[in-house]
Amino acid sequence: MSKRDYTIEDLLSVCIARQVEDGELLAQGLATPLVAAGYLLAWHTHAPNVYFASAIGQSVCREGAPLGLETIEALWLDKALMNVGFAGAATEILPRFKPKEFFRPGQIDKYGNFNNVFIGKNYLRPRLRLPGSGGIPDVTPILDEVYYYVPRHSRVTFVKQIDFLSGIGRQGDKTIAHYLVSDLGQFDFKFGVMRLTHLHPGINLQRVKAKTGFEFEIASDLKETLPPTAEQLDLLYETIDPLGIRKLEFLGGAARRKELKIMLQQERSVSYETA
Repeated sequence: MSKRDYTIEDLLSVCIARQVEDGELLAQGLATPLVAAGYLLAWHTHAPNVYFASAIGQSVCREGAPLGLETIEALWLDKALMNVGFAGAATEILPRFKPKEFFRPGQIDKYGNFNNVFIGKNYLRPRLRLPGSGGIPDVTPILDEVYYYVPRHSRVTFVKQIDFLSGIGRQGDKTIAHYLVSDLGQFDFKFGVMRLTHLHPGINLQRVKAKTGFEFEIASDLKETLPPTAEQLDLLYETIDPLGIRKLEFLGGAARRKELKIMLQQERSVSYETA
């Protein structure tokens, strides 16, 4: 195995993979390569019997493919076991199988309620328009556990009160929110509110507090997140995501456009060589 330093995108994908149990049905939304990489890492290592479900093609499959941009459909469609429409997925698959899914909130409060619609006090004139809720309002009320990931931990995302409710983390006295990983640490909701359980290597508690817009609980046995293994890094870089697509979730603006252009050129070059 090769020796290489790991990046924060590697660590988040590994943390996501560690939450996967063998035999589960894993659901993935659109434009979430960190999650896809984590699912595939679990499939390649400790969870060979998982099922994948995706909004891309609305399909279910048992095999994975390397992450791609123009070829992203290959991850879910080339060997799909079945294709279902959204209505069928929402009324049959989701209520019956309750798949594990990681959501990326635009805003989230200490109870795990989250917002992916807009930021601001006026819906018609928002300060920032977010991607939208998609199927989140259909999915979260029927799940027993909700999982989250946040690539850039800040007070913009972790707020005392969300501006719009699009996803549920708590219903009455029942806490559905279960786990959250950010670029600073890992959290659970064991006692109904967000609780820090792990600090990532090199991160201190003061930084997490400064980047969070509300008070959170701290586990009495607060630990440090285990770094990726050499095997996990080799799989991520050589098999799962050789283009490095998962790092796009940490970029914006000009930097993102630049990386997209480079990745597309690399992907087309490989496609041409193997055609």
